[in-house]
Parts: sequence; C-alpha cells; structure tokens
Amino acid sequence: MKFELSLPVLLLALVPQWVSADEPTQPSPNPNFSDVKLVLENYCYGCHGYGETEGDVSLEAFVESDNPTLDHQGWLAVWRNLRAQTMPPADQDQPTKEEAALVGAWIERSVFKLDPEKPDPGRVTIRRMNRAEYTNTIADLFGYNFKATENFPADDTGYGFDTIGDVLTISPLLMEKYFDAASEIVEAIVDTSGPDNPSFTVWANSFSNEAKPDASVESMPLNQEAKFLAKRWIEHPGEYHFKVELQLENLERGSTSTGHLVLKSEDRELGKMPLSWDQRLAGDFETTAKLDEGHFHFHLVMQPGDPAGEGQEVPKLRIKKISVEGPLDGTQATRPKEYTKIFFDGPPPKDEEGQRAYALKLIEHYGTLAYRRPIDDGTRDRLVEMMMRVSQRDGRSFEEGFAMALTAILSSPRFIFRAEIQPEPNNPAAVVPVDEFALASRLSYFLWSSTPDAELMKLAGEGRLREQLEAQVDRMIADEKSQRFIGRFVGQWLGASDVETMNIDARRILGISDSAEANRVFSRTVRKAMRDETEMMFAEILRENLPVLDFLNANYTFLNEPLANFYGLEGLGVSGNEMRKVELPEDSVRGGILTQGTFLVTSSNPTRTSPVKRGLFILDNILGTPAPPAPPDVPELEEVRSRGKKLTMRQQMELHREAPMCKSCHQRMDPLGLALENFSAIGQFRTEEGDEKIDPRGKLITGEEFDDIRQLTKILASDRKTDFYRCLTEKLLTYALGRGMEYYDTPTIDQIVENLEQESNNGKMRGLVHAIINSPPFQLRRGDGSLLSQN
Repeated sequence: MKFELSLPVLLLALVPQWVSADEPTQPSPNPNFSDVKLVLENYCYGCHGYGETEGDVSLEAFVESDNPTLDHQGWLAVWRNLRAQTMPPADQDQPTKEEAALVGAWIERSVFKLDPEKPDPGRVTIRRMNRAEYTNTIADLFGYNFKATENFPADDTGYGFDTIGDVLTISPLLMEKYFDAASEIVEAIVDTSGPDNPSFTVWANSFSNEAKPDASVESMPLNQEAKFLAKRWIEHPGEYHFKVELQLENLERGSTSTGHLVLKSEDRELGKMPLSWDQRLAGDFETTAKLDEGHFHFHLVMQPGDPAGEGQEVPKLRIKKISVEGPLDGTQATRPKEYTKIFFDGPPPKDEEGQRAYALKLIEHYGTLAYRRPIDDGTRDRLVEMMMRVSQRDGRSFEEGFAMALTAILSSPRFIFRAEIQPEPNNPAAVVPVDEFALASRLSYFLWSSTPDAELMKLAGEGRLREQLEAQVDRMIADEKSQRFIGRFVGQWLGASDVETMNIDARRILGISDSAEANRVFSRTVRKAMRDETEMMFAEILRENLPVLDFLNANYTFLNEPLANFYGLEGLGVSGNEMRKVELPEDSVRGGILTQGTFLVTSSNPTRTSPVKRGLFILDNILGTPAPPAPPDVPELEEVRSRGKKLTMRQQMELHREAPMCKSCHQRMDPLGLALENFSAIGQFRTEEGDEKIDPRGKLITGEEFDDIRQLTKILASDRKTDFYRCLTEKLLTYALGRGMEYYDTPTIDQIVENLEQESNNGKMRGLVHAIINSPPFQLRRGDGSLLSQN
C-alpha cells in the first residue's frame, strides 16, 4: 500500500463519506488506537511496514512511535488517501466500512482534534477582486462599463475557480494597470469640464419645402434652387453657434458644378458656404449669429452656381443635422444630467467652508461604497485635504480635486482587495464572527460577484444583517444580478463557459467533407444554446428551490428550435430561437447535466470522444472522488489504437488498461466515461461507432451495475446521492470562501450533507445555499497560522 505524500495527493478532495450512502456506519465514540493500528497492519503494512517503504513511505516511522499523534502530515496523508478511496489500491484487500470509519474517526479526534461543536472556520487569504468582480463592481457603483478582460491579464484559478485568494496575486505590472483603470474610470464618470451652454439639434427630417413637398435636405442637387424651412423656439436671446453637418455625394467623377448653401433667419443671412466637387470628402459648415427670443425660422437655401460640363454628373448635398449652441455668454450654462449622478448635491458652494463640507460628504459616501465599510476618519481627512489642495490651485476646479481623490480611492488596496478586520490576526486559535460589513461583502461577492448594494450596507451599518440574513439571501437570489453567480459558477464547475470557444473539428466528427456545412450543423447558435441550457437549468433549480438531484436526473431541460433539432428532439414541437423549459419523454436519453452539450463537448477531444475525460469529470465534479494524477510516460490512446484496426472505444480502453500503471485508476473512471459513448464528441446521440454497436454497460468501482446512461444517472441520484451532495457542497463552499477545503472543514460539510438528506429538506438547492451562508466557515474566521502546529 503506497501513501503518496506529494502535493497533488495532499490536495485530493475530501468528499466521499467513510462508508457508502446506503449503509452509514458510525464508529465508536472513542476509537482505540490499538484497533486503528491493527487495521493499518492488515491493509497497509504490506507496502509501508515491516521494513517495506514503497514510495519512500513508512507508516512504522510514526505509527510505532511513543506518541503516534505527533506526525500530523503523516496522518493527514493516511486520512486523505482513505477518505478519497485511493488507498489501498483497488486490486488489494480493502478495509471494511467499519474499519475505514474507525481509522478516520480516530485521526479526526485524536490527531486533528476536530470538535463538531466548535468547528474551525479556517483562514482566507485576503482576496483581490478578479476581473469579473472588478467589472461588476465598477458597473454597480458608477454605471460605467469597464472592460477588465481587455485591460487586465487573465486571473489564475485554484481548485477549479477564479475566486481563490491564494492565487489572486498582484504584480507590479498589474498594479500599474489598476492605476490606469482608476484614471480611465474617473475620467469617464466625473465631469470636470464645467457647465455647458444649452444646445439643441435640428434633424434633417425637421425641414420641409412648401414648393416641393417631396424634396429633402438629404438630397439637394447643386444645380437646383431650393428653400427648406424648420422652426424652433429660442428661449434666451444672445449669440448662438451653428454647426451644419453635411456631405457631398454623387461624386464618382469630377464636375464643374458649384453652388452655395445659405443659412438664413427669415430674410437675414446668417452664413454662407461655397460648394464644389473638390469638397467631396464632406465637411461641416459653422457660423455664429445673434438671435432674439421667440420663434426662430431656420431656412436652408441652395443657390446654384456654375453648371456641370457636358457629360458630367451634378453633385448632391446631403444635410445630416444642425447643432445649435447658445447663448454663448455662459449666462444659461448648465451641468449635464450625468453630473448629478456623481455630485449628488449639485454644484459646489462658492465659499471654502461650504466646499470643504461638501468634499467631506463626497469622500465619506464614495469611500464607504468603495471600501465596503465606513471609511476611517484618518483616511477620510487625508483625502479631503488632497481634494481641497488640488481644487484651490490656479485653473483647477472642485470637480478636478474630487477626481484626484476618487482616483486614489479606486487605486487603494482597500478597494482592490476584500480585506476583513480581525481583532487577533496572527492568532490561529482566536475564532470570531466576521463583522457585518465583511458578511455583506461575502454575501454579495458570492451571489452577485459584486459589491454590496445600499440595502446590505444599511443593514450592516445598523447591525441587523444577521437577523435578516435568510430574507436577504432570498432577495439576492431573486435579483437579476444573481445571474452572474449562476453563469460564473456553472461556467467553472461544469465547464459551460468553454463550450462556445472550444476547438472542435465538427467536420471529422460528423463525417462531412464540407467544413462550412459541418459548421452549420454544429453552429455558434447551437453552442450558445448549449450554454444557455445548462445555465437556465441551474437558475431554475436555484430560484424555484428544486432538489439538487435534478442536476442528475431531471425530466426536463431547456431548448430552442436549433438545439432541439441538433439533439434529435424535433418531435417535442419546439419552435423559434427563444429558450424555454421543455418536459422530456419518459424514454428520453436526455435529462440532467451529463446528457447536456456543455458537458459532452467540453469533456471531449477536438476530433473524438474521451471516456477518460468524461469519467474524470464525473469523479471530480459529481462524485467528488478525483483520481490521482497520471504517472509519467503513460502511453496515449492513439498509441494503443495502432495495435489494432477498427477498434471501438471500449476495446481501445481495454487495451490501454493492460498497463499495470494504468489499471487501478482506469477501473474507476472508464465505466463512467464509456457509459456516455452513445453521445458523440459534439453531444449528438448515436447507437453505433463505425460498424460496431456501442456498448454502454458498466460497473462502478463500488459495485453498482448499469446498462446505459439512464440507469447510471439513477444510480448516481440514489445509491451515490450522498457523494453528490458532498461534492456540490464542497464546490459551492470553495467558490464562496475563496479557498480549498481542508481536513478541518469536515464537520461543516458533514452537517450540511446531513441536512440535505433529511426528508423534510428533500435536498433542495435553496436550502443548500442557505446552509453554506450560515456555516461556520462563511460566518466566522480565525487568525493566520496552522492549528496543527499548535497541537
């Protein structure tokens, strides 16, 4: 028996229960170490005891010591391998359920000292906002669409998600990009240009020609006299600026034809512009004139000049619009509507004392929003001083001072990072509830991928968020912003975000020589519908509070006509491009995420299916029992193919498993992957591979047998449902907390799974989300450092 102590194995998921779902086995309250030692001697010492050190691992080194509980890393490896069912190897004698539970319980209680009554919430590395969170936060705070994916490098991922604090590092280059981003955002949202003169636009369709009703200022030949009229009311007398946007057309060849465009008010000429063929690149006609209050009649007059030469075309003038600004003396200047979105009390007072009070109000408001908690007095005062110094310089304005301060706020680590205040940050034994502002942030970035809204911040400030937590979670799930969580979690958990961009050779898969025709079958429309199908199913289960087992065996899905036809479900009568919920026939091969295109495509290779990838996906994302990393120098399946001709995928996999190094892992993953061979690499159902009938039958490593994917999904949703509950719980906790699951999370996970399995809860999705948000890791935190090192 070989215990791998390498990092990949130490990071194995802690998800399967000690025993099978149908027969839970409870170890004795206080397991005896002599019984634990006997189990290890019977099943492990053959490779790692009695002088054997396979893999350079000897259990005797710490099991036989005077104090066997001291070697935490050694017991951690034992515990994780047993819990992940990776050791002993599948071809070796296996401990009984009771024996495995006994060893696990002793390690948890005697070595890890886990106390279900006092769970360890763990620590979370200070988390930088990832690109999606940054984009959403800026949009929700200021209504500005900042494209973080274009301005920031891609975020690293850990444990399958881009929310993991330990990998969301920041480099000097990225910090510079944050400065640039802050400058761009502030420049776009803070109006520093000062008041603008009133303006209005006279569009081309506002003009009429009484003499020629069919004539239009959008087509005025230079050789034809014409007079057009439009009316506007001038509210304030004064000097106005006119800008006539125009373009000359019908200019393929040169012409001697000329003319003049005249802008008049009644009979008073306001401006005149000569027109000729050499102005063919277009241009604007601008002039200024004084206007009186009252009705103003705009006249656009075409005055013909020289005629066109023989055989020459006559140019035509096209008027687009006339922009009018004034009075130009500034007496009626006003701020744009966007101004009050930032400066909520309007323009600043004239006196310095009033401006300082307004500056203080602005900094408190935006500092609190950006930092997601009340800004401290020291930071607030420094920012106000910066703002006032800038605004009091010659030629600078109050708005420019605020722009500088807001740029500093958005460049601050307090904005970029989601910091949480701790009373004893360096004491791992100090467990405290996160304050309500931190709780608001945890909630909003979990369910909205963005900053808390006004209601969350208000409740946190009043200290009433925890008492209204359930209602707030339901409100947030019902809000359209929860679609961000749905898309991002499903996109990473199930790979749905990759289905639209993944490289797939549809021509080879479909057996169509014409690439264009193959791409019409497996089109962008179909790919997008596949992603929508998976996201809409998750949204339905979440918002309608349906059982999470619907992910595995739902009798419904979401389709539009292109996807229904692609799946071969034309008989369901789905028409149009709109996605909608569709009930599936009882005998349908579809139903659940394992038969959806997102999973089937993203778990395939570009030219063929991949039972290994599909099997690994189910182990990792459905059952939560990931296989260990493949050993080096494993032969590719293509090399196995060369040993035979026209082999089915099942036959190729059987040959592949002949290698001793491949057998134990493939016994776990191959039956799962081969059960899905009826679905091609692009997700279409088939019954044959070449000339051979596909055989989807299989047997799980835990003994359950099935004939096809429908029977397999029933097994996963019944006999193995506890595995799925545990796996989904861990995935959601990992995404929400920003860290991977550790040994000390076991009591929390076990409690959540136990609640899901209670008949009264019926495994509902909303209950799972509430349980995660109410869990100790979400509600509490401890200081940095390792508790194991203190034991």
